[in-house]
Amino acid sequence: MLLGSPRNFICRRCATALTRPQRKRYSSSINHAVQRARPLRLAVIGSGPAGFYAAYKLLSKLEDAIVDMYEKLPVPFGLVRFGVAPDHPEVKGKNCQDKFTEVAESGRFNFVGNIAVGSDLPLQAIKPHYDAILFAYGASKDRWLNIPGESTLKGIYSARAFVGWYNGLPEYAGLNPDLTVGKEAVIIGQGNVALDVARILLSEVDALRKTDITDYALDALSRSRIESVRIVGRRGPMQAAFTVKEVRELMKLPRVGFVPIDPFLLPPDPSKDWTLPRIQKRLAAVLAKGSTTPPALSSKRWELSFFLAPTAFRSSPNNPDQLSHLTLEKTLPKGRDPFLPSVRVQGTGETTDLPASVAFRSIGYKSEPLPGLVESGIPFDEKLGIIPNDVHGRVLAPATESTAVHVPGFYVAGWSKRGPTGVIASTMEDAFATAEIIAKDWADNVRFLNHEEDGGGGTGLGWEGVKAEAERRGLRRVSWTDWKRIDAVEKHKGKLIEKERDKFPTVEEMLKILDRSPHIETTT
Repeated sequence: MLLGSPRNFICRRCATALTRPQRKRYSSSINHAVQRARPLRLAVIGSGPAGFYAAYKLLSKLEDAIVDMYEKLPVPFGLVRFGVAPDHPEVKGKNCQDKFTEVAESGRFNFVGNIAVGSDLPLQAIKPHYDAILFAYGASKDRWLNIPGESTLKGIYSARAFVGWYNGLPEYAGLNPDLTVGKEAVIIGQGNVALDVARILLSEVDALRKTDITDYALDALSRSRIESVRIVGRRGPMQAAFTVKEVRELMKLPRVGFVPIDPFLLPPDPSKDWTLPRIQKRLAAVLAKGSTTPPALSSKRWELSFFLAPTAFRSSPNNPDQLSHLTLEKTLPKGRDPFLPSVRVQGTGETTDLPASVAFRSIGYKSEPLPGLVESGIPFDEKLGIIPNDVHGRVLAPATESTAVHVPGFYVAGWSKRGPTGVIASTMEDAFATAEIIAKDWADNVRFLNHEEDGGGGTGLGWEGVKAEAERRGLRRVSWTDWKRIDAVEKHKGKLIEKERDKFPTVEEMLKILDRSPHIETTT
Protein backbone atom coordinates (compact mmCIF):
# COMPACT_ATOMS: atom_id res chain seq x y z
CA MET A 1 0.00 0.00 0.00
CA LEU A 2 1.30 3.45 -0.89
CA LEU A 3 1.95 6.13 1.67
CA GLY A 4 -0.27 9.18 1.94
CA SER A 5 -3.83 9.93 0.99
CA PRO A 6 -5.28 11.81 -2.01
CA ARG A 7 -5.77 14.89 0.18
CA ASN A 8 -2.03 14.96 0.96
CA PHE A 9 -1.11 15.04 -2.70
CA ILE A 10 -1.85 18.75 -3.12
CA CYS A 11 -1.76 21.87 -1.01
CA ARG A 12 -4.90 23.28 0.61
CA ARG A 13 -4.98 26.17 -1.84
CA CYS A 14 -5.05 23.86 -4.87
CA ALA A 15 -7.61 21.60 -3.23
CA THR A 16 -10.07 24.48 -3.12
CA ALA A 17 -9.61 24.98 -6.87
CA LEU A 18 -10.85 21.53 -7.82
CA THR A 19 -13.38 21.70 -10.61
CA ARG A 20 -15.02 18.97 -12.61
CA PRO A 21 -14.84 19.71 -16.34
CA GLN A 22 -18.12 19.38 -18.21
CA ARG A 23 -17.89 17.62 -21.52
CA LYS A 24 -20.22 16.22 -24.11
CA ARG A 25 -21.56 12.81 -23.18
CA TYR A 26 -21.88 10.02 -25.71
CA SER A 27 -24.07 6.99 -25.75
CA SER A 28 -21.53 4.18 -25.48
CA SER A 29 -21.34 0.49 -24.97
CA ILE A 30 -18.81 -1.64 -23.08
CA ASN A 31 -17.82 -5.18 -23.94
CA HIS A 32 -17.54 -7.65 -21.04
CA ALA A 33 -15.02 -10.47 -20.93
CA VAL A 34 -14.01 -13.33 -18.63
CA GLN A 35 -12.62 -13.72 -15.13
CA ARG A 36 -9.06 -12.40 -14.64
CA ALA A 37 -6.32 -15.00 -14.35
CA ARG A 38 -3.54 -12.61 -13.28
CA PRO A 39 -2.91 -9.07 -12.01
CA LEU A 40 -3.51 -6.03 -14.21
CA ARG A 41 -0.48 -4.79 -16.16
CA LEU A 42 -0.86 -1.13 -17.16
CA ALA A 43 1.31 1.09 -19.39
CA VAL A 44 1.10 4.81 -18.66
CA ILE A 45 2.30 7.10 -21.45
CA GLY A 46 3.59 10.31 -19.87
CA SER A 47 5.18 11.02 -16.48
CA GLY A 48 3.55 14.33 -15.61
CA PRO A 49 0.94 14.96 -12.91
CA ALA A 50 -1.85 13.10 -14.75
CA GLY A 51 0.28 9.97 -15.12
CA PHE A 52 1.51 9.92 -11.54
CA TYR A 53 -1.86 10.71 -9.99
CA ALA A 54 -3.50 7.94 -12.04
CA ALA A 55 -0.74 5.48 -11.10
CA TYR A 56 -1.12 6.35 -7.42
CA LYS A 57 -4.86 5.80 -7.42
CA LEU A 58 -4.74 2.58 -9.45
CA LEU A 59 -2.01 1.02 -7.28
CA SER A 60 -4.11 1.91 -4.25
CA LYS A 61 -7.28 0.40 -5.72
CA LEU A 62 -5.74 -2.80 -7.15
CA GLU A 63 -3.18 -4.10 -4.68
CA ASP A 64 -1.61 -6.53 -7.16
CA ALA A 65 -1.56 -4.28 -10.25
CA ILE A 66 1.76 -3.35 -11.88
CA VAL A 67 2.33 -0.01 -13.62
CA ASP A 68 5.03 0.77 -16.19
CA MET A 69 5.36 4.50 -16.90
CA TYR A 70 6.89 5.53 -20.25
CA GLU A 71 8.51 8.96 -20.65
CA LYS A 72 10.30 10.31 -23.72
CA LEU A 73 12.85 12.23 -21.62
CA PRO A 74 15.34 10.65 -19.18
CA VAL A 75 13.76 12.66 -16.35
CA PRO A 76 10.21 12.45 -14.93
CA PHE A 77 7.53 14.88 -13.72
CA GLY A 78 6.66 16.63 -17.00
CA LEU A 79 4.92 19.95 -16.42
CA VAL A 80 5.94 20.02 -12.74
CA ARG A 81 9.63 20.09 -13.70
CA PHE A 82 9.39 22.06 -16.92
CA GLY A 83 6.23 24.17 -16.55
CA VAL A 84 5.87 25.30 -12.94
CA ALA A 85 7.64 28.63 -12.38
CA PRO A 86 11.05 28.33 -10.66
CA ASP A 87 9.95 30.76 -7.93
CA HIS A 88 7.20 28.29 -6.91
CA PRO A 89 9.37 25.62 -5.26
CA GLU A 90 6.58 24.54 -2.92
CA VAL A 91 4.60 23.26 -5.93
CA LYS A 92 7.56 21.56 -7.55
CA GLY A 93 8.79 19.89 -4.37
CA LYS A 94 6.57 19.19 -1.41
CA ASN A 95 3.25 19.24 -3.25
CA CYS A 96 4.23 17.20 -6.31
CA GLN A 97 7.69 15.72 -6.83
CA ASP A 98 8.04 14.37 -3.30
CA LYS A 99 4.64 12.71 -3.50
CA PHE A 100 5.25 11.33 -6.98
CA THR A 101 8.51 9.84 -5.73
CA GLU A 102 6.53 7.88 -3.13
CA VAL A 103 4.55 6.34 -5.99
CA ALA A 104 7.64 5.57 -8.06
CA GLU A 105 9.35 3.77 -5.22
CA SER A 106 6.55 1.23 -4.96
CA GLY A 107 7.68 -2.30 -5.84
CA ARG A 108 4.86 -2.43 -8.38
CA PHE A 109 5.99 0.62 -10.37
CA ASN A 110 8.57 0.78 -13.17
CA PHE A 111 9.87 3.96 -14.79
CA VAL A 112 10.79 3.59 -18.48
CA GLY A 113 12.47 6.88 -19.32
CA ASN A 114 14.22 8.07 -22.48
CA ILE A 115 11.81 6.14 -24.71
CA ALA A 116 9.20 7.97 -26.77
CA VAL A 117 6.23 5.72 -27.40
CA GLY A 118 4.98 6.34 -30.91
CA SER A 119 8.17 7.69 -32.48
CA ASP A 120 10.93 5.59 -30.86
CA LEU A 121 8.78 2.60 -30.01
CA PRO A 122 5.50 1.96 -31.88
CA LEU A 123 2.31 1.47 -29.92
CA GLN A 124 1.93 -1.88 -31.61
CA ALA A 125 5.22 -2.99 -30.05
CA ILE A 126 4.00 -2.50 -26.50
CA LYS A 127 0.34 -3.41 -26.93
CA PRO A 128 0.78 -7.24 -26.77
CA HIS A 129 2.42 -7.00 -23.34
CA TYR A 130 -0.21 -4.97 -21.46
CA ASP A 131 -3.81 -5.33 -20.41
CA ALA A 132 -4.40 -1.59 -20.70
CA ILE A 133 -2.67 1.55 -21.95
CA LEU A 134 -3.34 4.93 -20.34
CA PHE A 135 -2.52 8.04 -22.39
CA ALA A 136 -1.47 10.73 -19.93
CA TYR A 137 0.81 12.85 -22.08
CA GLY A 138 0.27 16.59 -22.16
CA ALA A 139 0.28 19.34 -24.77
CA SER A 140 3.43 19.47 -26.87
CA LYS A 141 2.51 22.48 -29.01
CA ASP A 142 1.04 25.93 -28.50
CA ARG A 143 -1.75 27.71 -30.33
CA TRP A 144 -0.97 30.36 -32.92
CA LEU A 145 -2.74 33.64 -33.58
CA ASN A 146 -2.28 33.23 -37.35
CA ILE A 147 -1.84 36.95 -38.01
CA PRO A 148 0.67 38.80 -40.24
CA GLY A 149 4.24 38.95 -38.97
CA GLU A 150 3.82 36.16 -36.43
CA SER A 151 6.14 33.71 -38.14
CA THR A 152 8.46 36.13 -39.93
CA LEU A 153 9.57 38.83 -37.49
CA LYS A 154 12.27 38.48 -34.86
CA GLY A 155 11.28 39.02 -31.23
CA ILE A 156 8.09 36.93 -31.20
CA TYR A 157 8.05 33.84 -28.98
CA SER A 158 5.54 31.39 -27.64
CA ALA A 159 5.06 31.52 -23.87
CA ARG A 160 5.36 27.73 -23.83
CA ALA A 161 8.81 27.89 -25.42
CA PHE A 162 9.93 30.69 -23.09
CA VAL A 163 8.75 28.81 -19.99
CA GLY A 164 10.45 25.64 -21.23
CA TRP A 165 13.63 27.61 -21.90
CA TYR A 166 14.01 29.07 -18.43
CA ASN A 167 12.91 25.77 -16.83
CA GLY A 168 15.49 23.66 -18.66
CA LEU A 169 13.32 21.75 -21.14
CA PRO A 170 15.86 20.30 -23.61
CA GLU A 171 13.61 21.06 -26.58
CA TYR A 172 14.06 24.80 -25.97
CA ALA A 173 17.60 24.98 -24.60
CA GLY A 174 18.64 26.86 -27.75
CA LEU A 175 15.77 29.38 -27.80
CA ASN A 176 18.01 32.31 -26.78
CA PRO A 177 15.35 35.06 -26.62
CA ASP A 178 16.83 38.49 -27.20
CA LEU A 179 15.71 40.71 -24.33
CA THR A 180 18.13 43.52 -25.11
CA VAL A 181 16.44 45.09 -28.17
CA GLY A 182 14.13 47.47 -26.29
CA LYS A 183 12.25 48.27 -23.10
CA GLU A 184 8.68 47.20 -23.92
CA ALA A 185 7.30 43.65 -23.87
CA VAL A 186 3.77 42.59 -24.75
CA ILE A 187 2.19 39.30 -23.69
CA ILE A 188 -0.90 38.21 -25.59
CA GLY A 189 -3.25 36.22 -23.39
CA GLN A 190 -4.28 36.61 -19.77
CA GLY A 191 -3.91 33.20 -18.16
CA ASN A 192 -1.55 32.12 -15.39
CA VAL A 193 1.21 31.27 -17.87
CA ALA A 194 1.14 34.86 -19.16
CA LEU A 195 1.53 36.15 -15.60
CA ASP A 196 4.38 33.69 -14.98
CA VAL A 197 6.21 35.09 -18.01
CA ALA A 198 5.61 38.66 -16.83
CA ARG A 199 6.85 37.88 -13.32
CA ILE A 200 10.06 36.28 -14.59
CA LEU A 201 10.71 39.27 -16.87
CA LEU A 202 10.16 41.77 -14.05
CA SER A 203 11.70 39.95 -11.07
CA GLU A 204 15.06 40.95 -9.69
CA VAL A 205 17.61 38.48 -11.03
CA ASP A 206 19.19 38.01 -7.61
CA ALA A 207 15.83 36.76 -6.30
CA LEU A 208 15.88 34.00 -8.94
CA ARG A 209 19.46 32.84 -8.43
CA LYS A 210 18.61 30.35 -5.67
CA THR A 211 15.77 28.75 -7.64
CA ASP A 212 16.21 25.97 -10.20
CA ILE A 213 16.01 28.41 -13.14
CA THR A 214 18.66 27.66 -15.77
CA ASP A 215 21.98 29.47 -15.79
CA TYR A 216 21.54 30.61 -19.38
CA ALA A 217 18.18 32.14 -18.47
CA LEU A 218 19.76 34.00 -15.54
CA ASP A 219 22.42 35.34 -17.89
CA ALA A 220 19.86 36.56 -20.42
CA LEU A 221 17.64 38.09 -17.73
CA SER A 222 20.60 39.89 -16.16
CA ARG A 223 21.23 41.60 -19.52
CA SER A 224 17.55 42.30 -20.20
CA ARG A 225 16.47 45.86 -20.96
CA ILE A 226 12.78 45.13 -20.42
CA GLU A 227 11.22 47.71 -18.10
CA SER A 228 7.55 47.59 -19.10
CA VAL A 229 5.31 44.55 -19.59
CA ARG A 230 1.80 44.83 -20.95
CA ILE A 231 -0.53 41.79 -20.71
CA VAL A 232 -3.26 41.98 -23.35
CA GLY A 233 -6.65 40.26 -23.48
CA ARG A 234 -9.63 40.27 -25.85
CA ARG A 235 -12.15 40.49 -23.01
CA GLY A 236 -12.42 42.34 -19.72
CA PRO A 237 -10.91 41.84 -16.26
CA MET A 238 -13.85 39.73 -15.02
CA GLN A 239 -13.31 37.27 -17.87
CA ALA A 240 -9.54 36.92 -17.46
CA ALA A 241 -8.27 33.37 -16.85
CA PHE A 242 -5.53 34.19 -14.34
CA THR A 243 -6.00 33.43 -10.66
CA VAL A 244 -6.07 35.81 -7.70
CA LYS A 245 -2.88 34.27 -6.34
CA GLU A 246 -0.90 34.96 -9.52
CA VAL A 247 -2.07 38.59 -9.66
CA ARG A 248 -1.16 39.15 -6.01
CA GLU A 249 2.35 37.84 -6.62
CA LEU A 250 2.90 40.36 -9.39
CA MET A 251 1.45 43.16 -7.28
CA LYS A 252 3.99 42.42 -4.55
CA LEU A 253 7.13 42.39 -6.69
CA PRO A 254 9.71 44.77 -5.18
CA ARG A 255 10.26 48.04 -7.09
CA VAL A 256 7.69 47.05 -9.72
CA GLY A 257 4.67 49.29 -10.21
CA PHE A 258 1.23 48.41 -11.54
CA VAL A 259 -0.59 50.78 -13.86
CA PRO A 260 -4.07 51.20 -12.33
CA ILE A 261 -7.05 49.77 -14.20
CA ASP A 262 -9.73 52.17 -15.37
CA PRO A 263 -12.44 51.90 -12.66
CA PHE A 264 -15.03 51.81 -15.43
CA LEU A 265 -13.82 48.29 -16.33
CA LEU A 266 -14.44 46.93 -12.83
CA PRO A 267 -17.74 46.31 -10.98
CA PRO A 268 -18.61 49.44 -8.94
CA ASP A 269 -19.18 47.45 -5.74
CA PRO A 270 -18.19 43.80 -6.28
CA SER A 271 -18.91 42.76 -2.68
CA LYS A 272 -22.61 43.57 -3.18
CA ASP A 273 -22.94 42.25 -6.74
CA TRP A 274 -24.88 38.98 -6.33
CA THR A 275 -24.36 38.07 -10.01
CA LEU A 276 -20.58 37.77 -9.55
CA PRO A 277 -19.05 34.45 -8.42
CA ARG A 278 -16.94 34.65 -5.26
CA ILE A 279 -13.66 34.27 -7.18
CA GLN A 280 -14.53 37.22 -9.45
CA LYS A 281 -15.37 39.35 -6.41
CA ARG A 282 -11.95 38.65 -4.89
CA LEU A 283 -10.24 39.30 -8.20
CA ALA A 284 -12.01 42.64 -8.66
CA ALA A 285 -10.93 43.72 -5.17
CA VAL A 286 -7.28 42.83 -5.82
CA LEU A 287 -7.23 44.59 -9.19
CA ALA A 288 -8.89 47.71 -7.76
CA LYS A 289 -6.41 47.88 -4.87
CA GLY A 290 -3.41 47.60 -7.20
CA SER A 291 0.21 47.67 -6.12
CA THR A 292 1.78 49.37 -3.14
CA THR A 293 4.49 50.67 -5.47
CA PRO A 294 3.27 53.55 -7.69
CA PRO A 295 4.56 53.33 -11.30
CA ALA A 296 6.21 56.75 -10.91
CA LEU A 297 8.39 55.45 -8.06
CA SER A 298 9.25 52.09 -9.63
CA SER A 299 12.08 50.96 -11.87
CA LYS A 300 9.78 48.62 -13.79
CA ARG A 301 6.05 48.49 -14.43
CA TRP A 302 3.33 46.22 -15.72
CA GLU A 303 -0.24 46.68 -16.80
CA LEU A 304 -3.28 44.74 -17.90
CA SER A 305 -4.85 45.89 -21.16
CA PHE A 306 -8.39 44.72 -21.89
CA PHE A 307 -10.72 44.55 -24.87
CA LEU A 308 -7.91 44.36 -27.42
CA ALA A 309 -7.48 41.66 -30.09
CA PRO A 310 -4.15 41.53 -31.99
CA THR A 311 -4.42 41.75 -35.76
CA ALA A 312 -0.78 42.05 -36.84
CA PHE A 313 2.83 42.19 -35.68
CA ARG A 314 4.68 45.14 -37.24
CA SER A 315 8.25 46.20 -37.86
CA SER A 316 9.81 49.60 -38.47
CA PRO A 317 11.29 50.80 -41.77
CA ASN A 318 14.70 51.06 -40.10
CA ASN A 319 14.67 47.39 -39.08
CA PRO A 320 12.16 45.46 -41.23
CA ASP A 321 13.02 42.05 -39.70
CA GLN A 322 12.54 43.07 -36.05
CA LEU A 323 9.26 43.50 -34.16
CA SER A 324 8.61 47.14 -33.26
CA HIS A 325 4.89 47.26 -32.45
CA LEU A 326 1.57 45.43 -32.59
CA THR A 327 -1.69 46.47 -34.18
CA LEU A 328 -4.78 45.52 -32.18
CA GLU A 329 -8.51 45.87 -32.77
CA LYS A 330 -10.60 47.31 -29.97
CA THR A 331 -13.44 45.05 -28.86
CA LEU A 332 -16.68 45.54 -26.95
CA PRO A 333 -18.60 43.15 -24.70
CA LYS A 334 -21.85 41.66 -25.92
CA GLY A 335 -24.90 41.66 -23.67
CA ARG A 336 -26.18 43.87 -20.89
CA ASP A 337 -23.78 42.86 -18.12
CA PRO A 338 -20.08 43.26 -19.09
CA PHE A 339 -18.92 41.74 -15.79
CA LEU A 340 -20.32 38.24 -16.21
CA PRO A 341 -17.51 35.64 -16.59
CA SER A 342 -19.16 34.20 -19.71
CA VAL A 343 -19.35 37.47 -21.64
CA ARG A 344 -18.21 37.37 -25.28
CA VAL A 345 -16.86 40.27 -27.32
CA GLN A 346 -17.18 41.67 -30.81
CA GLY A 347 -14.77 43.73 -32.88
CA THR A 348 -15.34 47.45 -33.40
CA GLY A 349 -13.17 47.95 -36.47
CA GLU A 350 -11.15 50.55 -34.59
CA THR A 351 -7.45 49.75 -34.13
CA THR A 352 -4.58 50.93 -31.97
CA ASP A 353 -0.82 50.29 -31.92
CA LEU A 354 1.28 49.20 -28.95
CA PRO A 355 5.10 49.46 -28.97
CA ALA A 356 6.98 46.21 -28.32
CA SER A 357 10.51 45.00 -28.90
CA VAL A 358 9.51 41.50 -27.78
CA ALA A 359 6.15 39.73 -27.69
CA PHE A 360 4.96 36.44 -26.21
CA ARG A 361 2.02 34.44 -27.51
CA SER A 362 0.19 32.88 -24.53
CA ILE A 363 -3.20 31.82 -25.84
CA GLY A 364 -3.13 28.16 -24.90
CA TYR A 365 -1.40 24.86 -25.49
CA LYS A 366 -2.37 22.11 -27.89
CA SER A 367 -2.08 18.34 -27.65
CA GLU A 368 -1.17 16.25 -30.68
CA PRO A 369 -1.76 12.60 -31.50
CA LEU A 370 1.15 10.27 -30.85
CA PRO A 371 2.63 8.83 -34.04
CA GLY A 372 0.71 5.68 -34.89
CA LEU A 373 -2.22 6.53 -32.61
CA VAL A 374 -4.88 6.70 -35.31
CA GLU A 375 -3.40 3.71 -37.11
CA SER A 376 -3.91 1.72 -33.90
CA GLY A 377 -7.63 2.42 -34.03
CA ILE A 378 -7.58 5.28 -31.53
CA PRO A 379 -9.23 8.46 -32.83
CA PHE A 380 -7.96 11.97 -32.13
CA ASP A 381 -10.01 15.17 -32.17
CA GLU A 382 -7.75 17.70 -33.89
CA LYS A 383 -10.06 20.62 -33.16
CA LEU A 384 -10.28 20.03 -29.41
CA GLY A 385 -6.81 18.52 -29.13
CA ILE A 386 -8.03 15.47 -27.19
CA ILE A 387 -8.47 11.73 -27.47
CA PRO A 388 -12.28 11.27 -27.53
CA ASN A 389 -13.53 9.72 -24.31
CA ASP A 390 -16.64 9.16 -22.23
CA VAL A 391 -15.76 11.76 -19.54
CA HIS A 392 -14.73 8.93 -17.19
CA GLY A 393 -11.58 8.29 -19.23
CA ARG A 394 -12.52 5.39 -21.51
CA VAL A 395 -11.31 6.03 -25.06
CA LEU A 396 -14.19 6.10 -27.54
CA ALA A 397 -14.40 5.40 -31.25
CA PRO A 398 -17.43 6.25 -33.41
CA ALA A 399 -19.87 3.39 -33.96
CA THR A 400 -22.65 5.34 -35.68
CA GLU A 401 -23.33 9.03 -36.22
CA SER A 402 -24.70 9.40 -32.69
CA THR A 403 -23.05 6.60 -30.74
CA ALA A 404 -19.55 5.52 -29.83
CA VAL A 405 -17.99 2.42 -28.33
CA HIS A 406 -15.21 1.98 -25.82
CA VAL A 407 -11.94 0.95 -27.46
CA PRO A 408 -11.04 -2.01 -25.22
CA GLY A 409 -8.02 -1.47 -22.98
CA PHE A 410 -7.38 2.16 -23.88
CA TYR A 411 -7.86 5.02 -21.40
CA VAL A 412 -6.91 8.70 -21.17
CA ALA A 413 -6.24 11.24 -18.40
CA GLY A 414 -5.12 14.85 -18.07
CA TRP A 415 -4.81 17.26 -20.96
CA SER A 416 -5.13 14.49 -23.54
CA LYS A 417 -8.53 13.77 -21.98
CA ARG A 418 -10.05 17.21 -21.41
CA GLY A 419 -7.77 19.67 -23.20
CA PRO A 420 -4.98 21.88 -21.79
CA THR A 421 -6.99 23.61 -19.09
CA GLY A 422 -7.16 23.70 -15.31
CA VAL A 423 -4.64 23.65 -12.49
CA ILE A 424 -2.71 20.76 -10.97
CA ALA A 425 -5.56 20.13 -8.55
CA SER A 426 -8.07 19.60 -11.37
CA THR A 427 -5.58 17.31 -13.12
CA MET A 428 -5.39 15.24 -9.95
CA GLU A 429 -9.16 14.86 -9.75
CA ASP A 430 -9.36 14.01 -13.44
CA ALA A 431 -6.60 11.37 -13.20
CA PHE A 432 -8.16 9.85 -10.08
CA ALA A 433 -11.45 9.47 -11.97
CA THR A 434 -9.77 7.65 -14.85
CA ALA A 435 -7.89 5.32 -12.51
CA GLU A 436 -11.11 4.56 -10.66
CA ILE A 437 -12.80 3.53 -13.90
CA ILE A 438 -9.87 1.32 -14.94
CA ALA A 439 -10.05 -0.45 -11.59
CA LYS A 440 -13.85 -0.79 -11.89
CA ASP A 441 -13.66 -2.15 -15.43
CA TRP A 442 -11.04 -4.68 -14.34
CA ALA A 443 -13.19 -5.79 -11.41
CA ASP A 444 -16.29 -5.95 -13.63
CA ASN A 445 -14.52 -8.21 -16.17
CA VAL A 446 -14.80 -5.66 -18.94
CA ARG A 447 -12.89 -6.56 -22.10
CA PHE A 448 -9.30 -5.27 -22.11
CA LEU A 449 -6.37 -5.56 -24.56
CA ASN A 450 -5.39 -8.83 -26.26
CA HIS A 451 -8.72 -10.52 -25.62
CA GLU A 452 -9.49 -13.74 -27.49
CA GLU A 453 -11.90 -11.84 -29.76
CA ASP A 454 -8.96 -9.66 -30.82
CA GLY A 455 -6.73 -12.65 -31.54
CA GLY A 456 -5.38 -13.05 -28.00
CA GLY A 457 -1.64 -13.38 -27.71
CA GLY A 458 -1.17 -11.09 -24.73
CA THR A 459 1.85 -11.86 -22.56
CA GLY A 460 1.17 -9.66 -19.53
CA LEU A 461 4.94 -9.21 -19.23
CA GLY A 462 4.93 -5.43 -19.45
CA TRP A 463 8.35 -3.85 -19.87
CA GLU A 464 10.05 -7.24 -19.65
CA GLY A 465 8.21 -8.23 -22.81
CA VAL A 466 8.95 -4.92 -24.55
CA LYS A 467 12.62 -4.72 -23.58
CA ALA A 468 14.00 -6.92 -26.39
CA GLU A 469 12.29 -4.85 -29.11
CA ALA A 470 13.49 -1.60 -27.51
CA GLU A 471 17.08 -2.87 -27.46
CA ARG A 472 16.78 -4.08 -31.06
CA ARG A 473 15.88 -0.51 -32.02
CA GLY A 474 18.92 0.84 -30.18
CA LEU A 475 16.92 2.51 -27.41
CA ARG A 476 18.38 3.13 -23.99
CA ARG A 477 15.98 2.86 -21.09
CA VAL A 478 16.49 5.14 -18.09
CA SER A 479 15.18 3.50 -14.90
CA TRP A 480 14.04 5.17 -11.68
CA THR A 481 17.40 4.30 -10.14
CA ASP A 482 19.08 6.02 -13.09
CA TRP A 483 16.90 9.09 -12.59
CA LYS A 484 17.88 9.24 -8.93
CA ARG A 485 21.53 9.42 -9.99
CA ILE A 486 20.76 12.32 -12.34
CA ASP A 487 18.70 13.96 -9.60
CA ALA A 488 21.52 13.62 -7.06
CA VAL A 489 24.06 15.23 -9.39
CA GLU A 490 21.73 18.14 -10.25
CA LYS A 491 21.19 18.80 -6.55
CA HIS A 492 24.93 18.49 -5.82
CA LYS A 493 25.77 20.95 -8.60
CA GLY A 494 23.10 23.31 -7.29
CA LYS A 495 24.43 23.14 -3.74
CA LEU A 496 27.85 24.30 -4.96
CA ILE A 497 26.31 27.53 -6.26
CA GLU A 498 23.66 27.89 -3.53
CA LYS A 499 20.75 26.76 -5.71
CA GLU A 500 18.15 24.08 -5.12
CA ARG A 501 19.41 22.25 -8.19
CA ASP A 502 21.31 22.94 -11.38
CA LYS A 503 19.47 21.20 -14.21
CA PHE A 504 21.11 19.52 -17.15
CA PRO A 505 19.81 21.35 -20.23
CA THR A 506 20.29 18.51 -22.74
CA VAL A 507 19.47 14.82 -22.91
CA GLU A 508 23.09 14.07 -23.82
CA GLU A 509 24.34 15.61 -20.57
CA MET A 510 21.78 13.65 -18.56
CA LEU A 511 22.84 10.36 -20.11
CA LYS A 512 26.54 11.08 -19.64
CA ILE A 513 25.99 11.00 -15.89
CA LEU A 514 24.86 7.39 -16.16
CA ASP A 515 28.10 6.45 -17.91
CA ARG A 516 30.22 7.79 -15.08
CA SER A 517 31.25 6.30 -11.77
CA PRO A 518 28.86 7.21 -8.93
CA HIS A 519 31.93 8.39 -6.95
CA ILE A 520 32.88 10.84 -9.69
CA GLU A 521 29.35 12.25 -9.87
CA THR A 522 29.43 13.92 -6.45
CA THR A 523 33.09 14.91 -6.37
CA THR A 524 33.37 16.88 -9.60
